[in-house]
Amino acid sequence: MIHEVLAVGQLGCNCSILGDPETGEGIVIDPGDDISEIEAILSKHGLMVKMILITHAHIDHIGGAAKLKASTGAPVYMNENDAELYKHLDVQASWLGMEVPEKTAIDGGLKDGDKFLLGATELVAMHTPGHTQGSSCIWIPGEKTLLAGDTLFRDSIGRTDLPGGDGRQILRSIAGKLLELPEDTVVVPGHGDSTTIGREKKRNPFLRGL
Repeated sequence: MIHEVLAVGQLGCNCSILGDPETGEGIVIDPGDDISEIEAILSKHGLMVKMILITHAHIDHIGGAAKLKASTGAPVYMNENDAELYKHLDVQASWLGMEVPEKTAIDGGLKDGDKFLLGATELVAMHTPGHTQGSSCIWIPGEKTLLAGDTLFRDSIGRTDLPGGDGRQILRSIAGKLLELPEDTVVVPGHGDSTTIGREKKRNPFLRGL
């Protein structure tokens, strides 16, 4: 499977571009900005975007979804619990001093346990509320890779002081779902460096006692 990670936008959101070399299908996760750079990677690998998946509705993760959908025709999927948050991109933009990005219709939900195919590779949605109420991760069992959005980071967890955040809830999500994954699972967080589940169990100060 092709997997390139591109840090996009002023907050450096990790956008994952996934591709199947046999079918030429592609999936983009969290196209927050810099759509031309995302399209360049897609073109390099000869990929046609099959779908766009959004881990949560913060502007740095979803801000470029409308542009990417317009250029590719690919449907956008996001957990419905973040629909209200997505309505207020203007407020989020004001926090960061950004222009308000164009919004797009969300074509489908991203419910816990939903499965998607990229060629023969299966992707599984995991609803992990806490950072936002719709926060989700994408688990790729065959690759032992977790695209964690802003739920789990190297040595940290997602902030919970923004609207929709819940500190106890995010710890329940991590303990009940993410820490149950194999320890050698590679975790690609929404920002910053990758890690593994095993490393975070041992070293993440926010997870002590879980």
